[in-house]
Amino acid sequence: MEHIGNFYRDRFSGLLVALTIAIAAVFLSDHYGAPTMLFALLLGIAFNFLSEHERCAQGIDMAAKQVLRIGVALLGLRISFAALQDLGLIPVVLVIAGVVTTIFLGIGLTRLFTKKTAFGCLTGGAVAICGASAAMALSSVLPQGKDGERDTIFTVVTVTAFSTMAMVIYPIIAAALGLDEQQTGVFLGATIHDVAQVVGAGYGVSDHTGDVATVVKLLRVAMLLPVVLIVMMVARAHLKADKTSEAKLPFPWFVLGFVALVILNSSVDIPVVISGSLIDVSRWCIVMAVAALGMKTSFAALVKVGWMPLVLMLVETLYLAGLALIVITFWMV
Repeated sequence: MEHIGNFYRDRFSGLLVALTIAIAAVFLSDHYGAPTMLFALLLGIAFNFLSEHERCAQGIDMAAKQVLRIGVALLGLRISFAALQDLGLIPVVLVIAGVVTTIFLGIGLTRLFTKKTAFGCLTGGAVAICGASAAMALSSVLPQGKDGERDTIFTVVTVTAFSTMAMVIYPIIAAALGLDEQQTGVFLGATIHDVAQVVGAGYGVSDHTGDVATVVKLLRVAMLLPVVLIVMMVARAHLKADKTSEAKLPFPWFVLGFVALVILNSSVDIPVVISGSLIDVSRWCIVMAVAALGMKTSFAALVKVGWMPLVLMLVETLYLAGLALIVITFWMV
């Protein structure tokens, strides 16, 4: 019984620390306007020493992995097939093309300069799909090398920063180009990385723009499922072919949960109180996971990443925005 008590106590301590940091991050975000994920990361990094503490280490690791998967699975409640059908063909094609080509761009550039294909997939997926949430989900199915956690936290920091800048800059670009409310909504939803920033930018223009931007963004979130499955299968095949590798990838059960909730949300009228509460749980789980990942990373490790990954993610971001503007300008008139 004492062993069981220690088992839960050790995990509870780390989980409680991650939750406390998440609460602080949400409080600071609500009062000062900066992204919640960024506060969670910075506060987590400030408490990096706790990741080495024997009473906290296991719980922090659990928050960075299992709690994350629960949060990603619950994202399925944001999506329904009916909402996606109302978009029309061009936004759907734009989203699919943007996700696929941005990921391949990231992989191609990283193979060219560093040979780290996994990092290109991680950054490309984060930029193309849904920012920090996509980065965390993809990192859970990619092979984890010695720099895996550092690369993930760098991706989360950078994509959150770029998403915040895009929330301010992209509506100005749309207005300067004379895009109407529908076109602006498609542009914002197809290009800004994180859901929260898409909502902020869209409804800052108009209610109609916000509605369109949110639906387009949720279509990108829906792309998380096939991308994670494909990445998982490719990674498993690579590890199987590499006779020198002993690494194993766990099956991402959270993906099945994601699918089940999308189907449930599409076929059953879930009460808003229930769906809203579970979506809030999803948000808290992801913020806790980001805080935990921050605690497992130090500023010194982030500095070692260098300038190239920053340029890589900037190129991916600019490419996605350029692709969206070309499609909207020539095919959504």
